[in-house]
Amino acid sequence: MTNSSMNPKVEFFFFFSKAEKWQEEFEKLRMTILDCQLTEELKWGVPCYTFQKGNIVLIHGFKEYCALLFVKGALLQDPQGILIQQTEKVQAGRQIRFTNVLEIAEMETILKAYIHEAMDVEKAGLKVDFKKNEAFTIPEELQNKFDEIPALKTAFEALTPGRQRAYIHYLSEAKQSKTRASRVEKYTQKILNGEGLND
Repeated sequence: MTNSSMNPKVEFFFFFSKAEKWQEEFEKLRMTILDCQLTEELKWGVPCYTFQKGNIVLIHGFKEYCALLFVKGALLQDPQGILIQQTEKVQAGRQIRFTNVLEIAEMETILKAYIHEAMDVEKAGLKVDFKKNEAFTIPEELQNKFDEIPALKTAFEALTPGRQRAYIHYLSEAKQSKTRASRVEKYTQKILNGEGLND
């Protein structure tokens, strides 16, 4: 592999990772990915590897592990059973996690097979079938508020799907109805203003 496939814009990530505990692991993952002839870019502050302008895989470092994140991992076959869905809210991405450089070295052939499959998915133009918001249940407390203030329902439906999902998740996370109802009260005005949960 030639150094020409390394992107100078990404160098700073690897340079600063020298202070991180995953420096060796990051370098090994980088070499493994570049062997697959992907284009190295810097997106979201991390190395992102693309094929035909589509995002294929990212390198991530966390406290307990470092990971390869396959952007459309949900579409991969995963014969080894190693792909991890970070949380149930993550619909498309899947991780392969590592805690040391030896694991990466031992799995190099498997990792390349997964990367090549991800490239095939991109080549075929396959897309993850995201759950529409209708697939998420509107909490009863929010529905009650919609019935009480029809303008709230209209305002909610005018929000982007991502903002709607964020509200539904946030409200549904509360275990008690009382808490859900108070959250609905708290955010009613924001919804009416056309604002998302974090706006």
